[in-house]
This record gives sequence, structure tokens and C-alpha cells, in this order.
Amino acid sequence: MSAPSSAALPSDPPGGRRAMAVWGIGVSVYFVAVIFRTSLGVAGLDAAERFHVNASALSTFSILQLLVYAGMQIPVGLLVDRLGTKKVLGLGVVLFTVGQLGFAFSQSYGMALASRALLGCGDAMTFISVLRLGTRWFPARRGPMVAQFAGLAGMAGNLVSTLVLARLLHGIGWTAAFAGSALAGVVVLVLLLLFLKDHPEGHEPEPFPHQGAAYVRRQIAASWREPGTRLGLWVHFTTQFPAMVFLLLWGLPFLVQAQGLSRATAGELLTLVVLSNMLVGLVYGQVVARHHAARLPLALGTVAATALMWAVTLAYPGEHAPMWLLVVLCTVLGACGPASMLGFDFARPANPPERQGTASGITNMGGFVASMTTLFAVGVLLDATGDNYTVAFSSMFVLQALGVSQILRLRKRAIRRERERLVASRVETVHVPA
Repeated sequence: MSAPSSAALPSDPPGGRRAMAVWGIGVSVYFVAVIFRTSLGVAGLDAAERFHVNASALSTFSILQLLVYAGMQIPVGLLVDRLGTKKVLGLGVVLFTVGQLGFAFSQSYGMALASRALLGCGDAMTFISVLRLGTRWFPARRGPMVAQFAGLAGMAGNLVSTLVLARLLHGIGWTAAFAGSALAGVVVLVLLLLFLKDHPEGHEPEPFPHQGAAYVRRQIAASWREPGTRLGLWVHFTTQFPAMVFLLLWGLPFLVQAQGLSRATAGELLTLVVLSNMLVGLVYGQVVARHHAARLPLALGTVAATALMWAVTLAYPGEHAPMWLLVVLCTVLGACGPASMLGFDFARPANPPERQGTASGITNMGGFVASMTTLFAVGVLLDATGDNYTVAFSSMFVLQALGVSQILRLRKRAIRRERERLVASRVETVHVPA
């Protein structure tokens, strides 16, 4: 008889407590990386004062960081496939810790930009590595939950930057707050070097020939040819960026300058986005683990809800949107992160194990390219319109429309191809008596 879809394949890793412990170390690295990545979100107004820059120049911090992050995704995916998780994660920790330290001591705009670029380079090496670590330590059926819990850890890091780092920044000052936070990078580096392993014993990956540039081209081309990889990229592209832009840079200025809230109240709303993200992540992970066909409806439903809430908020006739509307907006934005994780649930089954890192890298580029584009557009439009946030934030609808059109174009091919692979894998697990 063929194995049921929920059963582990013979080559699946066992999971268990040891897998949770090892994977937990990888997740802790990602947790710290997100703290460093989102630290500018609570320091945007302070950074503008410290470096004497306008909105466009301020957005360049995040744009450069995300440009480096997005540009590194395919190279990092290839490195993870070739070198393994431990080496790539270790290098990432060193780079993002040095970047955070450099940002702490930056006295000029140029030095601060270089520090954020270095931080983005190290940050780029974390999430794909954590996803790969999960596939090496847990059965395939746990993939959706593993991805959602990784995203949950990232949101916990965002919560730390929103609550803790914001208070440190206004309590002990710029340099002490950022330099002190960099110590977390040292801690996770020690844990990684001492305890992290790429895979459990007896589940070593099969040796795979690597032949320089030719191998790289084959890996990228083979991953890109899969409709599931491209669908994963566009799902990530369309769902992630509205919340990323809000949390990474423009949420606090929008709430304070456009909506007339205090910094404390704005910080509470940013915290609400993060808390909503964590709760929705748990729900989405459980739903997709039990009903695989729910992936696309959840993704498209999140896009529709996000677009609707932004349209209502920006078009509100009063001088400021009422608090209840801002609360609903921030609650809905919390679904963007979990919805973006669904992109990996399309790319993962579309590619064999030796291409998982490359495929994840392609997928992960989507949301960060969209975020980078929107960060730039909002900054330019704010300067061009005299800080008109309604016009500036309306740029999001263009990217959402583009992403939805691509998702609808690719969905049937990707799902059909995935079903064909599932049937083939079940046929391979049929046991024929000797």
C-alpha cells in the first residue's frame, strides 16, 4: 500500500527533542538578526536628527539594508546547499554583529549606511539557513509548522526591538543601546559554535557534485523552471511588504506625524502588529498543516484584507483616522508575515533536497524586493508632496496588484505540478514483496 500523505518518508529525519534543541539554536540566531534588522524602525526619527537627513535619505538606510539582503538570497541559498547551515549561519552572526556595533558608533551618515549594509549582509544568511536546518532535522510533514515557528521567532525579535530597544534608546542613549544589543550576537555565536549540527546522525545528505559556475547556473535555472518556486516568490512578494515597510521604518512616522499620536501610543500600535503576527502565525501554521489546499486562499485573503484596511485608513475623511480604525489596521497587518511564510510552502515541495536552499533564496527575495521598492517610493513621495502620507502610502496598491496578477497566472501550473510530484513520491514508497 502507498504511504499516506501525512506519514514520514523513509528518508525523513526523526525530529524529537534533540531536533528541537538544535533547531532552537538556529532560530535564536534568526531572532537576534531580526532585532538588529528592525532596530531602525524604533529609531527612525532619532536617526533623522542624529545624521541631519530628510525622508528620502532616511529611507536609504532601510533600502540599502534590504538591497543587500535581497541581492544575497540566491548566493546564500547556494552557499547553504554547498557548505551547510553551521558555516553560513556563523558567518552571518559575525557580519550582523559587527554591523550593529558599527551603527552604534557611527557619527556620520556614510558610516551608518556602511554599517546597515554589513548588517543586511549578515541578516541575509539567517532565515534560509534556519529553513534548511528544519528540513534536515524534522520530517517533511512538519515543514509548514517549522516555517511558521521560524517566522514567529522573527516576530518575537521584532517585539524586543519595539519594546526593549525603544526604551533603552530613550533611556541610555544611541551608542549604549545599539552597542549593548550587539552583545546578543556574541551570545548566539558561542551557542552556535558549541552545539549546532547540520543534520542528525545517519541522515547525512548524499554527496552532490559542485562544478563552479556551471553548477550555480544549473541550480538557479532548475529552481526557477519550477512553477512552485515562482509562485512562492510572488506570494512572498505580495504578502510581506505592507507590514515590513510599516515596522521597518515608516510606521512610527506615519502614526506620529500623520495621525497625531504620541510616540508611546505609536509604539503600542507597532507592538500590536507584532503580537497579531505571532498569533496569526500559529493559526496559519495549524491550518496549512491540516489543510494544504488552504495556502492560496489564506495568502490572497490576507492581501485583500490588507489592501481594504489601507484604503479605508488613507481615505478616511477626517483629519486623523480614529483609534479603532488604526487598531484594526495594525491587527490586519499582523497577518502579512505569516502569509509570506506560505510562499515557502509552494517552493519547498517543488524542489529536491539539493536545491532547497537555492529555491528558498529565490522565494525570499520576493518580499524584500517589494519592501525595498515601497520604502524608496514612500520616501520620494513624502519629499515630493510635503509629507502627504496618503499619496505616499498609496504606492503599495500598485505592487499588490502586480503580485496578485502573477499569483493568479502561476497558481494552476504550480499546483498541478505539485500533485504530480506527490503521486510520484507515493509510487516510490510502494513495497513490492520479493
